[in-house]
Amino acid sequence: MQAMDFESKSADATGSVRPSMRILVIEDDKEAANWLIKGLSESGHVADHAADGEQGLNMASEGLYDVLIVDRMLPKLDGLGIIRKLRDDGNRTPALILSALSDVDERVKGLRAGGDDYLGKPYAFSELLARVENLGRRPTEKPFETTLRAADLEIDILSRTVTRAGKPILLQPREFKLLEYLVRNAGHIVTRTMLLENVWDYHFDPQTNVIDVHVSRLRSKIDKGFDEPILQTVRGAGYMIKA
Repeated sequence: MQAMDFESKSADATGSVRPSMRILVIEDDKEAANWLIKGLSESGHVADHAADGEQGLNMASEGLYDVLIVDRMLPKLDGLGIIRKLRDDGNRTPALILSALSDVDERVKGLRAGGDDYLGKPYAFSELLARVENLGRRPTEKPFETTLRAADLEIDILSRTVTRAGKPILLQPREFKLLEYLVRNAGHIVTRTMLLENVWDYHFDPQTNVIDVHVSRLRSKIDKGFDEPILQTVRGAGYMIKA
């Protein structure tokens, strides 16, 4: 089993308890599965386990789960085979693929098979949890929202304008995209990897300080002149916009 940085929490950084989800872990490594189930349970979720691909497909087909965590390499039926079969049958349960095969081509294969997210091994549990909870929120998000709000911050998606407490804030295109993603996930930690994938469309770490630079610029614009900062850095985890 490849090592995981395990840290579980029952509430997010705001202190509020996260809604419980029912999650299916399809993983043939018993020790890895136990780590995941323990962490998910301590984070307030209900986790079931399937030890091979056929069992995982049968359990997932029941449609009782909010999110699937699917190992790529499984006995009897591999992870991509499970997801393809579910999608062919009309099952759209969000699926996070776990794999030691984490180069760009393998990620693309996983996403094209119908996976919703892809996380390379080894991984930090805090990032896995953030990704799982993000997938679990997707069905309830409003797809046609034109205005996003977090605290006293407001984003008009159509006019691409931002105000805070009624004060206009001028942002560059990348800063706007960064803020939009953070606000869509307001009240939840967003990891650096999630930002690279969803704001910069990088499915690898470019080994630059591009995130730090843009977050610093964004913070200087949306927090300057206000007593209460809205953009927070969560040490060792990522960033969060106050809800």
